[in-house]
Amino acid sequence: MPFIGELSALLTAFLWSGTSLVFTEATTRVGSIQVNITRMILALLFLVVTVWLLGADYRMSETQILNLALSGVIGLVIGDSFLFRAFKDIGARVSMLVMSMVPAMTAVMGLVFLGETLTPLGVTGMIITIAGIAVVVLERQPSTVSKYTVTPKGLMFALLGALGQATGLIFAKFALNESPLHGMVATTVRVAVAVALFLPAALLFKWYRNPFRVYARDKKALAYTTAGAVLGPYLGITFSLVAIAHTKVAIATTIMAMPPIIMLPLVWLAYRERLSIRAIIGAVIAVGGVALLFLR
Repeated sequence: MPFIGELSALLTAFLWSGTSLVFTEATTRVGSIQVNITRMILALLFLVVTVWLLGADYRMSETQILNLALSGVIGLVIGDSFLFRAFKDIGARVSMLVMSMVPAMTAVMGLVFLGETLTPLGVTGMIITIAGIAVVVLERQPSTVSKYTVTPKGLMFALLGALGQATGLIFAKFALNESPLHGMVATTVRVAVAVALFLPAALLFKWYRNPFRVYARDKKALAYTTAGAVLGPYLGITFSLVAIAHTKVAIATTIMAMPPIIMLPLVWLAYRERLSIRAIIGAVIAVGGVALLFLR
């Protein structure tokens, strides 16, 4: 199928757009670590059942398992924990602006560790897309009142989240380059390892509270967390792995950085934030950049 990598990356961007909004609400209610662990447990259940129903081939080498395990720990445990904390401290829009650095990070890592190079058209498309995203995320009406305050600590959390996601994708690419893997099987390994390591540590240090009690007191938080588990680690991560398996990791991550554009109507509906002509122009610029990535 032509452009399967690019189309999967675009679908991932749509899924992560919804994820960022519901997880922002969930982490505000019950905390970032509580949400991160619960959404991985729920996603793991969904993934195991789906892999079993599909009868997917789950055979893989030891090095593939190792690379996927490292990808899960760095991307899902470390990276996403920092990102969710950033969502709580500085909000989804500013967090996603910092996350737009992921394509540049993966481009450098892809060149150094994978030997991936980009054509001049591909580089141009990346620059245009990231510029458009920056214009959109930084746009804000003077009259808009936000419940989030941008702080150096919040920005650092977002930056660490970006670095974790980029590094996690590089390790996943190592595994996928070795031999073909079903996207959901690869995602199951990443999530299972993350749960196996993160849950005991969180229980030991009392970072993770009894989920039945927590969510019994706040059923909206449970609904947000469940929706985020489906959109994020169940579907979003799976399609992100399909994307990096079928196109260069820098191209995939650039397209997957589109949530701030896709979030424009969602943010307007959820928070009634007014959007200016500048935001619309930024969206058009970013879409144009993505079009170049498809044409490269």
